[in-house]
Amino acid sequence: MESIIPLSSYSPNDKAPPISDKNTQTGSKALIVDLNNYSTFPTLAIGLLISSLRNAGFNAEVLSPLAYDVPAAEREQKENFFEHFKRSLHLSNQPRLIWIRNIARKLRIYWISRPQPVVIRETKKALDTQPDILLLSAYLQHYRTVVRLGYLAKERNIPFLLGGPVFNLQKTTEAWLNIPGLTAIVGGEVDLSLPSIVKAVVQGDDLLQFNGIILPNGQRSAPALPLRDLDSILVPDFTDFPWDRYPFRVIPIMAGRGCQWAECVFCSDVHSVSGRMFRPRSIELVLHEMEEQARRHQTNNFIFLDLKLNSYPTLWRGIIKGVQQRIPGAQWIGTVHVDGRKDNGLQKKDLRAAVASGMRRVSFGLESGSQRLLDAMKKGATVEENSRFIQDAHDAGLSVRCTMFRGFPGETAIDLELTASFLEKHLKQIDRIRINDLSIHEGTPMYNDLVAGTRLYPEIKVTHHDKINSRLQYKESQAPSKEYSRALHRTLAIVHAINMRPLRSAARAFDGLM
Repeated sequence: MESIIPLSSYSPNDKAPPISDKNTQTGSKALIVDLNNYSTFPTLAIGLLISSLRNAGFNAEVLSPLAYDVPAAEREQKENFFEHFKRSLHLSNQPRLIWIRNIARKLRIYWISRPQPVVIRETKKALDTQPDILLLSAYLQHYRTVVRLGYLAKERNIPFLLGGPVFNLQKTTEAWLNIPGLTAIVGGEVDLSLPSIVKAVVQGDDLLQFNGIILPNGQRSAPALPLRDLDSILVPDFTDFPWDRYPFRVIPIMAGRGCQWAECVFCSDVHSVSGRMFRPRSIELVLHEMEEQARRHQTNNFIFLDLKLNSYPTLWRGIIKGVQQRIPGAQWIGTVHVDGRKDNGLQKKDLRAAVASGMRRVSFGLESGSQRLLDAMKKGATVEENSRFIQDAHDAGLSVRCTMFRGFPGETAIDLELTASFLEKHLKQIDRIRINDLSIHEGTPMYNDLVAGTRLYPEIKVTHHDKINSRLQYKESQAPSKEYSRALHRTLAIVHAINMRPLRSAARAFDGLM
C-alpha cells in the first residue's frame, strides 16, 4: 500500500492561487483542441492547461467540438432492450458467436475512433490563423484524429505537443512517435511547467531539459515524477467551453490525485500520468476552487473526478463539512473505494452527512460478487463490506452506481452465480451498473506478469500487443461451459433490469456523467 503525502500547510489566511484572465494575454498564441468524447461538462485537464498558459502571459485558445455541434457521447443513460442486446453480444463467449462479436467490436472501435469531419474542418481553420503551437491532450481512441491533425500542423509548419493520461508508459509512447509533424510527446503532469515547455518549443530550445519529454527520434529525458505540490496549481479556466450546449451546468474538480490503495492487479488508472501515488490537496483550496467556479459559471453542480474520493478520510470529511457553508445549495457526485480500513470514511454517519452536504450520487468498483475473485484481484474489499456500503448509501439517499467486469482469470460459473445473486439482493438499491470484459493495460501487474511469461494466468492466451491502445489482445484458453454461459446470461439480465430504472430523482441532473 502506498503512503499518503500529508496535506500542505496552507492556511485560509494565505493568498489563494491566482486566477487567469484571457483578456490580458499578449504573448505567443497557443491552440488547444479538446478531443474529449464525453463532453457533457468541461474537460478538467484542458481547463488546467489553459489557466497555466494564460497566467504565464500566453494567448491561449480552446477549440471545443461541442461548440460546433459535434454530439457528445452519452454514457449510462436509462437503457432499452437494444442496449441489453448489444451488451450481451459484446460480452458473449459462445464459440458460435465470437466471430460476430469480434466483428461488432471492431466496427464499434472504428466508429468511435473515427476523426470527426467537423473537428478536422474547424482545426484547419484555426491553424490557418498561424498559432505558434498546437497542443493536444489525447486519449488512446483519438489516434486517427491526432494523425490527421498532425498532418495539418505539419503542412503549416506549426509545432505541436502531444500529451495525455498514459504517455508515461514506454511501449505506448513509442507507438505514438510516428505521428506526422510531432514535436514531442509529454509524459508528465505539466500543470506548472507547461508554459516553460511551450516557450522552449516556440524559441527552438532543447526540450530534453524538461523531465518526461520524448522526441520523435526516440530521445527522451528523465521520467517525470508525480507532481506533489498540488496546492500550487491554478483554478482551472473553463471560460472557453460552450456552456450553452450542456444539459446541466456541472463543474469538474479533483480533491486529490492517485489512489491510496493502488493494489488492484487490473487497474491502469494508478499507473497513468496523474494516477501514480496518492496526493491530496488542502481542504481550503478545494473549497476555494468550488466557490470560485460557482461564481464564474453560475452553477452549484460539481463532479469529483478523483479515482477514490475517500482515500484520505480527513479530506473527504472536510469537503462534506465545508461545501454548504461555501456554496449554499451545492450538489455533487464522486467515486469512492470500499475497503477494509478501520476508518475508510464510509460509515453510515459519513454517508448521511455527505447527502446533507449535497452529495447525490456515488460510484464504486464492485467488480464481482465472489470473494475468491476479489481476493485474487487484490481489491482490498469483502463481499460483506460491499453489500453493507450499498445498503447504507441507498438508505442515506444516494443514487448508487457500480462498475464490474467479466472474465477475470479463473472465473467460474459459481463465481458468476455469486455475482448474480449479489446483484439480485441489491436490485432496488443500485441505480446503474457498467459491466465490461476484462482489459489488460500496460503498466498493470497483470500486464507485467503476462508479458514476462510468469504463467500466473494460464487461462489467458495473448494474441496481440496493441501498443497504440496500450493493451493486450487475448483470448480465453478454454471454451465456456453451459453452466458458465447460463450464469452470464442471468447476470446480464439482472444488470439490464437495474439499468432500465430511472435514477433517484435527486440525482437526475447527473445522469450519464459517471
